[in-house]
Amino acid sequence: MPKPQVHGEYSDTDSAVTEHDECGEESDIPVASRLEEPCEEFEGKTSIIKWSGPNKKFPLIHFSPHILLLALPPESKSEADKYHLTYKFVKTECKLVRSILSVHCFREVHPNSSNFNLMWTGSHIKPHTLRGLQDFQKINHFPRSYELTRKDKLYKNIQRMQHSKRSLMSFNAAFLKDRKPWIVKPVASSRGRGIYLVNHPSHVPLDDNLLVSKYISNPLLVDGFKFDLRLYIGVTCYDPVRVYLYEEGLTRWVDIQLKYSATYFAVLTLLLVTK
Repeated sequence: MPKPQVHGEYSDTDSAVTEHDECGEESDIPVASRLEEPCEEFEGKTSIIKWSGPNKKFPLIHFSPHILLLALPPESKSEADKYHLTYKFVKTECKLVRSILSVHCFREVHPNSSNFNLMWTGSHIKPHTLRGLQDFQKINHFPRSYELTRKDKLYKNIQRMQHSKRSLMSFNAAFLKDRKPWIVKPVASSRGRGIYLVNHPSHVPLDDNLLVSKYISNPLLVDGFKFDLRLYIGVTCYDPVRVYLYEEGLTRWVDIQLKYSATYFAVLTLLLVTK
């Protein structure tokens, strides 16, 4: 049976990792230790490596959530030693991802190392980095995915779509319809940071990179409380589009009822003001 492509031997010099987390503070990242115990099979005879396709010649890595709660049997052979599975974090820190990879026999290498199977990064990849990737190396970002995930980029793409010959939707400029309140957001922020309301678009400062949207004054409420839904998806391909929806999600609620005379804190559905 053929083996997956590997990138070379693991080097202990790749293990010393010092990284900056997403908050900008320097922190020592605990490196996944080299597993001395073999881990080829888990409880229920579940192996890390699965083989698919004609003649079972395409290797896939099987991630099982149950292995986080199970101890690896000492008598099993280590697939990490067999296939040299490694990962690295670049400009980010995620304890959950590290835990999942570690229990599945991946080893962490230095952010500057070129010997890795998976690169988990908090920023988008530069073109020269993408061109240098090998077939066995994967990253957690699609090139230019920010064209959809950044508010300003999404707006510009909607504008561009309107000029296409086969446009199926009509996005009318909201400011041409009425003069309701407007919500102002930084284009590259999250969790409610930097958001505020204005009564007229002319009140928006022109020296900042902002996105201005019409505020919905009569949103859908549940027993008078504003809420939003958070669903988690995994996108594995854009052409054709292939999306997996996780079976669980979150419902977030504002902890005070929304009224027409509501204060600013009842306007936004945010983690910082919800329970």
